[in-house]
Amino acid sequence: MKMSVRLRLPQIVALALVLGLGMATTESKVSNDQMSRIADSFSLATPVELDSTPGISLSNVRKVHPSLERISGWISSVGASVALGDIDGDGLPNDLCDVDPRTDKVTLRPVPGTTDRYKPFTMDLERAKFDATMAPMGCMFGDLNEDGYLDVIVYYWGRTPVAFLQREAYSGLLRQAFEEIELVPNKERWFTNSATLADFDGDGHIDILFANYFPDGSDTLNTNGTGLEEMHDTKSKSFNGGRKHFLLFKSAAGGSNPMVTFQSVQPFADPKIDRSWTLAVAASDIDGDGLSDLYLSNDFGPDRLLHNRSTPGHLDFRILEGTRDFLTPKSAVLGQDSFKGMGAEVGDINGDGLPDILVSNIAAPFSLQESHMVWVNSGDKEAIARGEAPYTQQSERLGLSRSGWGWDIKLADLNNDGTPEVLQATGFLKGDIDRWPELQALATSNDRIMSNPRFWPRFRPGDDLSGHQTNPVFARDVSGRFVDIGPQLGIAEQWVTRGIALADVDGDGLLDIVYANQWEPSAYVQNECRGCGGFLGLRLLLQKDSSTTQVVAGRPRIHLPAAIGARVTLLTGDDKPMRTGQIDGGNGHSGRRSPELHFGLGASPKPQQVKFEWRSFDGKLQTKTLTVGPGWQTVLLGA
Repeated sequence: MKMSVRLRLPQIVALALVLGLGMATTESKVSNDQMSRIADSFSLATPVELDSTPGISLSNVRKVHPSLERISGWISSVGASVALGDIDGDGLPNDLCDVDPRTDKVTLRPVPGTTDRYKPFTMDLERAKFDATMAPMGCMFGDLNEDGYLDVIVYYWGRTPVAFLQREAYSGLLRQAFEEIELVPNKERWFTNSATLADFDGDGHIDILFANYFPDGSDTLNTNGTGLEEMHDTKSKSFNGGRKHFLLFKSAAGGSNPMVTFQSVQPFADPKIDRSWTLAVAASDIDGDGLSDLYLSNDFGPDRLLHNRSTPGHLDFRILEGTRDFLTPKSAVLGQDSFKGMGAEVGDINGDGLPDILVSNIAAPFSLQESHMVWVNSGDKEAIARGEAPYTQQSERLGLSRSGWGWDIKLADLNNDGTPEVLQATGFLKGDIDRWPELQALATSNDRIMSNPRFWPRFRPGDDLSGHQTNPVFARDVSGRFVDIGPQLGIAEQWVTRGIALADVDGDGLLDIVYANQWEPSAYVQNECRGCGGFLGLRLLLQKDSSTTQVVAGRPRIHLPAAIGARVTLLTGDDKPMRTGQIDGGNGHSGRRSPELHFGLGASPKPQQVKFEWRSFDGKLQTKTLTVGPGWQTVLLGA
């Protein structure tokens, strides 16, 4: 008998593990009454659609290289983008830049429902080349030349990115108010799907990262192309994609003829980093050393967390990977997953003062059930010194492991109770013919055929892959797990969404939302919460000529650059961290929040002890602790 048990011990252990994992991944159920009670503290307005450019016919698929025509729907699945910011300098982030794939137009406009301060206009290229082999993929706001006027960055498929620098005090806001600047002098074919702004080398000036998807030099949108275009070379370890291009700040000028120059740098020799198929990037200082570390969310391969050890003019990133024990699946170890990463967000999800990382993958029930990931920070800085990522995967415990085919993911405290909600963009192809069986067949096929699009199933207009999902709004229930209350809030639209932008558009202390939708109208959702808690809103601006840091109440018109990368920590009475936030320059897939920080303070808002950490224009790290009252506050950070 003892011998029999001993011989069967491996099977017994395996069965126990399977049962344990099955119990651990059983989705908890929350009653409709409970969901309604959770949703009672929120109120979102009916979505308002963004108008398309008048006089231009609307497309529903891209024209592609002949070898890609049978999968034109797949190739056409990205390109919707949205950013929020204060482009007209009125003190409010009530301006919107959106990329509409139906017209391939990039439009600047006032957010719907705000005053008609100017008429919408398109950011067309006037000097730089643009033809049918090219398409805009994303837009961002950022003050590239440090003159206090917000600029526009647009990246593309088929060409290198372009900056539109705003001329100081130009009479009226229209296309002529912007100087068109080629960011890369070489005429190359890039296929960029994600980008962000950060001071990567620690010199006090903002740099840019562009992460390309298809291999540089591809002919993806050339309908007259010849030969065979290359797809991913495996289903889980593809390292034949586009490269990572860093642009390091060199010089700038403002005025009526603004300019900016960058030095193009490619710091990664390892193709497992440089040529991953990246769909989202997030830059954030995870260890408090004043340098923006980097998370790459990669399609068809492992994500990467890169620790920044750069010095001015020289980039140096080191891979951080998690450690695995006997009970941890490989996919739950940071840097060892094989999923389809499409979104990335850095924020403090549990209020411990440490930055956590949220990642969207494909987690479609009964289709491809990978898992979204929530990497919770342990705070172990010694692990970072050893090259280990101090993160554990806790999405299932938090109720955030599944939803659908995910893209952008954002943290936002929508009701100001001090606990953030999680917003996610979902959906892939909307049609009438379910193509999941064919995609699952591809997923079990030989890796050697993956790079050849002629062996892929048909994905064209009319085909459907998770095209009728709804974008979740996850809020915590009484147990601390997140549940989707989107249907209770009245915004459970069956959109195919790519990007999510967040900002307090009207300055009322409530975060509003814009969804960037693919091949259908994008939409603005105003937050109308009544009786919500108080808040602390921080608008951090950098001064060049003053060493004094001061707080100015409200959101006055001040032309100074946003302090991208600045870190803020709310302190308890004994100076321990309570909550933290950093101003990012465009993290995620294709949705960009305005460069401010928002903290919900609950029903009894009080002045807060706030620790500010930033890098001044001379590259020096600065720190200041101030008592700041609730409401919107503009903080002028000294040199």
